[in-house]
Amino acid sequence: MKKLITSFMMFAVLLGIVPLLLPISADAQQRKIYARRVVGRNGRVRYVRTAKPSFYRRHRNRVNVAAGTVGGAILGGLIGGKRGALIGGAAGAGGSALYTYKIRPKKKKYVRIKRY
Repeated sequence: MKKLITSFMMFAVLLGIVPLLLPISADAQQRKIYARRVVGRNGRVRYVRTAKPSFYRRHRNRVNVAAGTVGGAILGGLIGGKRGALIGGAAGAGGSALYTYKIRPKKKKYVRIKRY
């Protein structure tokens, strides 16, 4: 019980500190322009500005592999303890990577245009 209370208190302190570490203003950040490649009827290629894709669409592969790893680790931990969590995490990472990269690969590519 003491470990549970201690870990809960540490988590609460961590949640209290995180907002203080975030940047106050975004003035120093550069704005990224995303574009879509369009081929016109005359064969010319032009780039049309589009809205920035969502976090999931930009980092789909990483999010899917991380979710599979966490799910596998949780199931393995429930079944086999610490060693089971390691084995389950590895199996989850492998399965989700196989799903993400081979079975359902990304179809849409985003091009970032640099302004000089």
